[in-house]
Amino acid sequence: MSVVSADVLPSGPLAVPEATASGAAELGPKARLWPSMAAVYRAQLSRARVARIPLLFVATFQSVGILIMMRGVVDGGSHDAQFVVAGSSVLVVAYVGLNLLAQYFGQLRGSGGLDHYATLPVPPAAVVLGAAGAYASFTVPGTALTAVFGCVLFGLPMGNIWILAPVIPLAGAALAGLGAALGLLAPRPELATLLGQLGMSAALLLGVLPADRMPEAVRFLRDLVPSTYGVEAFAQTFGAHPDWALVLGDLAVCAGVGVVSLAVATWAYRRAAVR
Repeated sequence: MSVVSADVLPSGPLAVPEATASGAAELGPKARLWPSMAAVYRAQLSRARVARIPLLFVATFQSVGILIMMRGVVDGGSHDAQFVVAGSSVLVVAYVGLNLLAQYFGQLRGSGGLDHYATLPVPPAAVVLGAAGAYASFTVPGTALTAVFGCVLFGLPMGNIWILAPVIPLAGAALAGLGAALGLLAPRPELATLLGQLGMSAALLLGVLPADRMPEAVRFLRDLVPSTYGVEAFAQTFGAHPDWALVLGDLAVCAGVGVVSLAVATWAYRRAAVR
């Protein structure tokens, strides 16, 4: 048997790579936020499409029922009618974005489903934003249908109904972030469901009637509900000469609350995923 010196062994591609100084393999780059969020959004959208359509029908039917009920006590074309139509329309967003998302994250945490997301190489914010965006997307047809039906029922103009284009995503972001935070912070799924129902009830009771119809203490509570700013923005566009500065201000409040609520939901997700 001949012995070959180590000096003549090949040092090119066939050579065995040396171990790194740390002894650990180099990891790939971290997943970026927006591609990860888009992937979670598509997965949630395809998963919830069949399961959530019946619930969306319930949300729309509930808002249409409120419009029909209020038509018996509110005059068509009046100032109160503007808030009834706007509040009933935004209520669809509250039902899906706040109530259902609180239930979803509460059940996900209670069943250990967060462990699956924790193993994915995606940022926590992508999971929260993707799920919130998917649930908010389901509110678009129901909200538009409720608004059109309400305008016809109460004799309101539909020339500025395009304002729903910014109202739905901004109010949806604020309510979806709040719903996700409630579901992730609740210690039990049952409590998450209860909190989601209470939040939706607050959006219903405080958003359907104008503030000047309520006592002073109730007005303060109304200002704490983020959906009321979407209602205000939508209701103000029914007038002959809308104050667009106030509309933009209400939309800005929705956007600010949405950023804060989604940030809190992301923190709650990290907190729940490491437990």
